[in-house]
Amino acid sequence: MNSNLSVIKTTKKRRSIIIVTTCLVSVLCVSFVLFQISKSRSFQFFGGLISRVNTSQKVVALTFDDAPNQKTQEVLDILRQKNIKATFYEIGKGIEEYPDVAKAVVSAGMEVGNHSYSHKRFLFKTPSYVDNEIQKTNKLIRNSGYQDQITFRPPNGKKLLVLPWCLQLHGIKTVMWDVEPDTYVSSDTNSIVEYVISNTRPGSIILLHPFCDVDCEADRKALPIIIDKLNERGYEFVTVSALMKYQ
Repeated sequence: MNSNLSVIKTTKKRRSIIIVTTCLVSVLCVSFVLFQISKSRSFQFFGGLISRVNTSQKVVALTFDDAPNQKTQEVLDILRQKNIKATFYEIGKGIEEYPDVAKAVVSAGMEVGNHSYSHKRFLFKTPSYVDNEIQKTNKLIRNSGYQDQITFRPPNGKKLLVLPWCLQLHGIKTVMWDVEPDTYVSSDTNSIVEYVISNTRPGSIILLHPFCDVDCEADRKALPIIIDKLNERGYEFVTVSALMKYQ
């Protein structure tokens, strides 16, 4: 009798362990899949998303994240010298801190996009929090004088459910990228240039981070070289909204 009870208890314990293990593995698998979706450049659950444009025309969009700040004017000077229009994804707090720089971006004829107010990841945030981040920054962009279409780039490229849903409600397109050297190569000018030139193709959206003080210096030095080399290869630089017309 005791032997049978012992066998039953052992069997139940094994079943419990199997159930718990299965549940943990399932949760880990689901979490992994959701994480991959959250950083996907080509898929989101709601609304429009673009990471590049399918075209045979040699047109590309040059984009910069995390403007405006004290280094933004240096980038504007390079673009003016090269006669290039680009898209600046701006952070709301940065606009509040550097309102004159934000106005200078608009005055230079650049396109302006929304990069959130606080630049925090939008995973596991409430709809009201996300909506406030979007709308507050859009208002600041408008106050800087920008009147054209505003697209959105998620901070750190992370998005899952709430952010795409809120963007869809407001008719705002998510803009990712297909060329971004900072993730794949060391922070030196030559590596950045080589990566961009090697990976750019017609319809590409190029992402650079040229605005921080020290770590982004290589991006700033690489910028005019990238422009010259792509021009030599017959590429034309346009804004993101202009690029989307080639789709």
